[in-house]
Amino acid sequence: MLVNIDTGKIIGLGEKRTKEALTEYLKHWGEEVLSQIEEVSIDLWIGYKNVAEKLMPQAQIVGNRFPVMKQVNNELDEAIKEVKREAAKIKNKKNKENILAGIAKSKYALLKNEGDLVEKERKKLEEVYKVSPKLGEMHKLKEEFREVFEKNAEGNEGLFALSDWLKKAMAYFPKSCQTMRRWIDEITAYFDNRTTQGTVEGINNKLKVIKRRGYGFRNFKNFSLRCLLNWHFAS
Repeated sequence: MLVNIDTGKIIGLGEKRTKEALTEYLKHWGEEVLSQIEEVSIDLWIGYKNVAEKLMPQAQIVGNRFPVMKQVNNELDEAIKEVKREAAKIKNKKNKENILAGIAKSKYALLKNEGDLVEKERKKLEEVYKVSPKLGEMHKLKEEFREVFEKNAEGNEGLFALSDWLKKAMAYFPKSCQTMRRWIDEITAYFDNRTTQGTVEGINNKLKVIKRRGYGFRNFKNFSLRCLLNWHFAS
């Protein structure tokens, strides 16, 4: 799916998610159009990056950070399960019950944005911090990662903030840190214009609705036309 982020409208839909199909599709736009594109926001897939660099070498490539945020949450969720498994092995019954009670039903308190927690979840978060320093530190780092992007940091300031976070987080979030280091240029390009794919997420939800209303389009061309008409000619 190709979207004009400035207008929030779909400008193209591809049937196949391959580098070859995307290249062929974009070539139909012509060099005159492609040469005027200043910025390209992509998911963290090397195929998208290669196509953008080949056909739009003048454009800045911005990586979508939201899948990384999801990966951070996944690693934190796995850590919750690991702490529970380790606590279950503790021989001292009182210590074991104390830890298990502290982390019981703590998933949402740990994974939700801290600013969105209700009072009950805040109290649960305090319990987790008391019984599991590891989960407490991971929660703190998860919140710091989000704040790096939500603060009004620009250019090198954002790069330095993310670099500092990576140093602290590597021991706790190895998979997420490896992903970010592979895509550091594209992810930190966000700080130049603060471009996100929030608009794209909303469009994806609308596409699902269109597909349901059509009871499943067997012809991709018809589905594509229906989507384009919805954004460009709907009242």
